[in-house]
Amino acid sequence: MTQRKFDEEMIHDLYQAFVEIDSQETCAQLLEDLCTRKEVEQMAQRLRAARLLMEGKTYTQVMEQTGISSATLSRVSRCVQYGAGYRKFVHPEETKE
Repeated sequence: MTQRKFDEEMIHDLYQAFVEIDSQETCAQLLEDLCTRKEVEQMAQRLRAARLLMEGKTYTQVMEQTGISSATLSRVSRCVQYGAGYRKFVHPEETKE
């Protein structure tokens, strides 16, 4: 088996593990085993930044509210604009007046 094929199988296994998550508690358990606390915080930061961008916040506002770097925010913004994942799973909050 080639290294690339082996890598693809491992990635598939990771995706399958996420598909099998049935609760927030189970998700937290998996992420605690897979990732460092900092990695989880960084993923959460990206999700929050995506939500804020979808709410119409400026880069400056998002960076101030999340502490995200401009380089990472730029990547998140591209994914919000052209990707599918954030739009499917991140929902802007309703504006309360």
